[in-house]
Amino acid sequence: MERLTLRGAVWVFGDNIDTDQINPGKYLDAPVEEASEHVFEAIAPEFVKEFKRGEMIVAGSNFGCGSSRETAPDALKYLGVAAVIAESFGRIFFRNAIAIGLPVLVCPGITNGMSKGDEIEVDFEAARVTNLTSGKVLQGEPLHEMMIESLKKGGIIKLLSEG
Repeated sequence: MERLTLRGAVWVFGDNIDTDQINPGKYLDAPVEEASEHVFEAIAPEFVKEFKRGEMIVAGSNFGCGSSRETAPDALKYLGVAAVIAESFGRIFFRNAIAIGLPVLVCPGITNGMSKGDEIEVDFEAARVTNLTSGKVLQGEPLHEMMIESLKKGGIIKLLSEG
């Protein structure tokens, strides 16, 4: 099977981006099509209008902290976010992202010297992030082989149904 390697431009966010900032609570019961129109609206109102499918999010510590709402990673995936690379994640956000097939990777130091629009390449099997704009290479924390397989299949449901 092919390696799970993604390449694209990044949006950079800071620390403690909680699930309410990702997917505001007032859209919790809205269909993902509607909820996704409000991603990051309180902290980056331009995001939904300027974001291009296939771009990635780079963030500081504790990305996806807060409530356990599954709608946060779901809205990001629906918009076409290719991956989220962060210093650390809220545990439930991380698990929900893997479960739905949204690639995530913990990578200490990822926000140092990273700017919006930088092009990166992420090799999930090697847990390596290369900033193609600056040439900087960072080592992330390897994902379990089963998580890689789940991401390659598009989520745990597809992995289990396709075998």
